[in-house]
Amino acid sequence: MAEINGVRRSRTAGGVLVAATVATGLMAGTFYVFACAVMPALARSDDRVYVDVMRDINEVIENAVFLPVFLGALVLAGLAGWQSRRAPGRWWVWAGATAYALAFLVTVAGNVPLNDALARPGDPAALRERFEDPWLAWNAVRAALSTVATGCLAAGAAARVRTTSWAASGAVRREAVHGSPR
Repeated sequence: MAEINGVRRSRTAGGVLVAATVATGLMAGTFYVFACAVMPALARSDDRVYVDVMRDINEVIENAVFLPVFLGALVLAGLAGWQSRRAPGRWWVWAGATAYALAFLVTVAGNVPLNDALARPGDPAALRERFEDPWLAWNAVRAALSTVATGCLAAGAAARVRTTSWAASGAVRREAVHGSPR
């Protein structure tokens, strides 16, 4: 029975790791799209349009799709790191969890305060002047960190699959020779 529970725990941990990888990948993609499409398009706008559109984006992005992925990626990556403490590829998983935690911190400490400042009344030109360059810089940092997180988590998952596949092939060989799994 212990072997069955170990397999279940391993599968659950593998599922959490895959979910963390997908969630951090979705966040990396979100930040990437801002960096290479949304913000360059907005840069062509006058100050009033720029500020109004960014305010609208900041309002609508706090929704039932974005927030669970943004927060869930942090929780899942942390849980995957904890579950991987004795697993092959654990250093990759820990690196991925750390990278996403840093991306989360950059968002909360860098981008969100800038978004909050942009939401306040004021001259659009002055608001944009204080917002645009720092926000772009912090977005690039969180995009890079989220991308690194995704790659590291994927490497951790690959290490787990390689080791699990190798171990499973050994168990199959033992069963064929000895008649029962150990």
